[in-house]
Amino acid sequence: MTSKMRVGHGFDTHRFSDDADRPLILGGVRFEGTPGLVGHSDGDAVAHAVTDALLSAAGLGDIGVLFPDTDDAWAGADSLGLLADAVARLIEAGWRVMNADCTVVTEQPRIAPRREEMEARLSGVVGAPVTVKGKRAEALGALGRGEGLACWAVALIERQ
Repeated sequence: MTSKMRVGHGFDTHRFSDDADRPLILGGVRFEGTPGLVGHSDGDAVAHAVTDALLSAAGLGDIGVLFPDTDDAWAGADSLGLLADAVARLIEAGWRVMNADCTVVTEQPRIAPRREEMEARLSGVVGAPVTVKGKRAEALGALGRGEGLACWAVALIERQ
């Protein structure tokens, strides 16, 4: 018997760029005053983790399979567009998103002041509630030294 509900987990990490002109985008929201993230697309680790969580839940592969960084077609891509594509694939496969939750681990920027904006952008694309929270690495390892950030996401989907 096939389950009517499934859970998926996603993870993404990026280091901060040395390029002062590269914007930092998280959850579809642009953060000023913090370096952008190195990445083939816009580097939005939050959108990437949610995308992977959704694809995983539906058994549809992952972001690297569908949107490989070896394909110039995805260079500079808007990660919310990639997320929208993943949601469309999910719906086509007979699933609907119930919710998703993300944890962003970073020393900077502070996530809380922009949380609601990020949640609104992500929820609008996903078509279901997406929650976001920020955590610090408390000076442990590369994340604690502020070399980059990481995001974990979990998603619940239901058979339509």
